[in-house]
Amino acid sequence: MNDPRVPHPIDLQGRGSAPSVRENLRSRYARIRAHSFNLAKPLSEEDCCAQSMPDASPVKWHLAHTTWFFETFVLEKYEKDFKPFLPAFRVLFNSYYNGVGEKHPRPQRGMLTRPALREIFRYREKINERMEQIFAQSGDDGAFCALAELGLQHEQQHQELILTDIKHLLALNPLRPAYREEEQEGSAAVSAMEWLAVDGGLVEIGYDGNGFCFDNESPRHKQFLNAYSLASRLVTNGEYLDFIANGGYRDPRLWLSEGWDWVQANNIVHPIYWERVDDRWKEFTLGGMRPLDSAAPAAHISYYEADAFARWAGARLPSEAEWEHAAREHEAAPDRDRHDRLRQRPARNAAGLQQMFGEAWQWTQSSYASYPGYLWPEGAVGEYNGKFMVNQYVLRGSSCLTPAGHSRPSYRNFFPATARWQMSGIRLAKDGSG
Repeated sequence: MNDPRVPHPIDLQGRGSAPSVRENLRSRYARIRAHSFNLAKPLSEEDCCAQSMPDASPVKWHLAHTTWFFETFVLEKYEKDFKPFLPAFRVLFNSYYNGVGEKHPRPQRGMLTRPALREIFRYREKINERMEQIFAQSGDDGAFCALAELGLQHEQQHQELILTDIKHLLALNPLRPAYREEEQEGSAAVSAMEWLAVDGGLVEIGYDGNGFCFDNESPRHKQFLNAYSLASRLVTNGEYLDFIANGGYRDPRLWLSEGWDWVQANNIVHPIYWERVDDRWKEFTLGGMRPLDSAAPAAHISYYEADAFARWAGARLPSEAEWEHAAREHEAAPDRDRHDRLRQRPARNAAGLQQMFGEAWQWTQSSYASYPGYLWPEGAVGEYNGKFMVNQYVLRGSSCLTPAGHSRPSYRNFFPATARWQMSGIRLAKDGSG
């Protein structure tokens, strides 16, 4: 989820002319843009400027890039006498859009001490004012609504990245500072893991709604599945501790070859934010260091670790088609009652599939690739999906940090096998329905 998934073409013509539709988009624009600003409020200026690793970006850069998106792809198209806020920003805050022009190197985003954070806030303010004028002038235009919607979806993805990137940065600080203080929740009992049988056959996969979706969720297509079983909940921290205690990180038979080389080369012996202090396990969270909750879903797990755990447990990871089919068959619904959570919760003692959404992204064994009949969209905004369909694995569901509206059965997240700073967890699967 490095940047925007390009949207499936949406028919806003006709519907976009309704004042209620225009005003809803306009109000969502104000609300979503304000939320990005609010995410930076608990942080110091120094927090917002630092970059912890090449795969992460400073908060300041996220705030500028999401603004750059509206300036570059919306204002430049719809303003009659368009002038850039600052010509240098076109390069500084371009991510991967080769069709737009030159880009500042991603690993050096933390070197951008200029412009100052206050200038980025001013940049956001001015672009918001200009967008307001375009809403007034072109709010009835379907193509404008589609671009504005894409920009909002893009910004929401960066809101999740702001939280995961700042967590990685703060974890490197010996003081282990909290992003935001949270109340300590009491430990819950672990619900039993059950195996839910799912019939196979010819099934339909892909987006089937009428609203927004990213282009990698389509076209909807048929796929044959053998009968399989899916675990009723995510793997817990306690179960992952058993894997560690049983020598999971020391047994090469459990690991893919590249995964074993990665573990050995980086001396990896536990998940990225775990730490053993005085024979007790603790975990760094956005609320600071906390005792490890054995009942909560294990998170920040790489594909290599998830795959090794599944093999140790006598199971496997699901394919993305199995995951989506099971979510639809068992009517697993996204959690709409989010309460601005920063940590994952234990599963409830309830029947059926749990934790499909809203706790941790779930690795699948499926390589990230196009669906049958997929075509790259035209133009610069069409760059961002097709060219990344290589050397990455698909994750499904959503995490407790995922903005509302980005949780649906067809949503496809993707990362390389080594990625651990994202809130990714494990759901097990087995062949057969018995």
